Amino acid sequence: MRQSILVTGSAGLIGTALVHTLSEAGFEAVPLDLRAPLGRGCADVRDPAAIRAALAPCAGVVHLAAVSRVIWGERDPHGCWETNVGGTRNVLAAALEAPLRPWVLFASSREVYGQPDRLPVTEDAPLAPLNVYGGSKVMGERLVGNARAAGLRGAVVRLSNVYGSAADHPDRVVPAFARSALRGVPLRVDGAGNTFDFTHLDDTTRGLLALVQALESGEAALPPIHLVTGVPTTLGALASLAVSLAGTTADALEAPPRSFDVARFYGHPGRAKEVLGWEPQVALRDGLARLIEELRAESAAPQRPSSSGPARPGTSS
Repeated sequence: MRQSILVTGSAGLIGTALVHTLSEAGFEAVPLDLRAPLGRGCADVRDPAAIRAALAPCAGVVHLAAVSRVIWGERDPHGCWETNVGGTRNVLAAALEAPLRPWVLFASSREVYGQPDRLPVTEDAPLAPLNVYGGSKVMGERLVGNARAAGLRGAVVRLSNVYGSAADHPDRVVPAFARSALRGVPLRVDGAGNTFDFTHLDDTTRGLLALVQALESGEAALPPIHLVTGVPTTLGALASLAVSLAGTTADALEAPPRSFDVARFYGHPGRAKEVLGWEPQVALRDGLARLIEELRAESAAPQRPSSSGPARPGTSS
């Protein structure tokens, strides 16, 4: 019998890919998302009863559901906190109460480090978030720590600028640059010197699967782990690469950085290698080229009318 794993935020960028990855690895992935079809895992992590019911038959949960954009958190701090902190509290409470005592893998973010003093960043760096979203993830990590002290098997994974699918939010920086480059229209670069660690979706889901397998094996003392490449890339360099790979002559329009954004981050991937045997495999040039080709094929395909209605933003990682 296949072990059932609940995936909150299952309709998001990472959740969609992880459901597929878990299924291929022999698990029964149980979806839960506000954007899921009614009757097929459509639920809100802010609803404690829905979480208890979904988690009851599961061996574990990968908790991805969140208000997942920094800018959304700045626009609606209360909603961000209610979902990211309140939803995490509901997941942990349900896990502690469930007869099977499932483990919890909490998806945090590199935003918890804020503006680090030293680069590359290790997982032991101080947590000093600059924005509401980062603060909500720090609080989520603390809740996981409290639940672990109460006997829960849990782990924290910190994700970093995940990209790699045409289904991603179109205004995230990587798909936004790729689409603008393909159309030959100017790319808006908010802080050309801002530096980040871009991690491909395939690498991210491999890392999540490795953590799931560790928790399934009974591991109870996993330290926080971030999934990063260790390769710094400025937004200006990312924009130039997107234009080059798209084969157009789009311009980059530089704008001042946003006050709530981290200016520079790249991490050290050593702990993930040591604990999980995980290393990034998809270089940014290769991953971006694949995304651009996917978007090119999408734009060339006949358009079909949608019957799904408007998307509800801010419900999934």
